[in-house]
Amino acid sequence: MDGPLLWVGLGNPGPEHARQRHNIGFMALDEIARRHRFSPWRKRFKGEVAEGVVGGRRVLALKPMTYMNASGDAVQPAAAFLKIPVEGITAFHDELDLAPGKVRVKKGGGVAGHNGLRDMRRAFASAEFWRVRLGIGHPGHKDAVTGHVLGNFAKQDQAWLPRLVDAVADCAPLLAEGKPEDFMTRLALLTQEG
Repeated sequence: MDGPLLWVGLGNPGPEHARQRHNIGFMALDEIARRHRFSPWRKRFKGEVAEGVVGGRRVLALKPMTYMNASGDAVQPAAAFLKIPVEGITAFHDELDLAPGKVRVKKGGGVAGHNGLRDMRRAFASAEFWRVRLGIGHPGHKDAVTGHVLGNFAKQDQAWLPRLVDAVADCAPLLAEGKPEDFMTRLALLTQEG
């Protein structure tokens, strides 16, 4: 597949949500767009979009402004307009089931209670898009999950968060080239403590 790619950061709009764990997808996409000199962000497809080239591929970055639970309402029209099939879409999102700072890439699978992924699956009647799962850790009890994901990153998270976001932008060409294993390997090296 050599058409354009659609990279979606999942998060909630507004300054009050900007530093929340749920918005790590926005943070990663912002850094990719900055580092790879994408066009300025502009309003389109019920979201904000920026365009650029990563790893030789044209990439449309999209931050839905529909709130997490309605992410598909922004992603679906963008994909339809650009004629991007579901396998050309990558969602960058927070992942409770990974330790803070860990990253995994996978295609398809369940949504594990993530409302942004659930709504994308609804919009496409398919879950076969790619996911870049950005670990934020689990608070330990399911009753604490909402407060955790909607809470701001804590001071101790600064030990890994900027390094992770930098590394995602650094390794983005490998993702664009369709090399998720290489992306994860390189990212793990760049984010090692020490």
